[in-house]
Amino acid sequence: MLRHRFQPGRLVAGLFLILAGVVYAGDAGGLWETPWFAVIPLVTGGLCIAGAVGTVARAAHQRRGERRAAHPDEPRADLPH
Repeated sequence: MLRHRFQPGRLVAGLFLILAGVVYAGDAGGLWETPWFAVIPLVTGGLCIAGAVGTVARAAHQRRGERRAAHPDEPRADLPH
């Protein structure tokens, strides 16, 4: 498997979408009653949180890259070998 950069925003988005699927699966299985509109705030809220997490992670990654630019002789750990 190729190495890639960890993207926490995509992880959060995936978790919220899985949660939405579990809510609908529980409703379909008869475990509980879910109104049709209940998943809309769950998905939109999850996507907003994922966007915020992705923005913070990107800013942190760029800031870390600026510190590495000061030492160009060191090998970069975030690139595959």
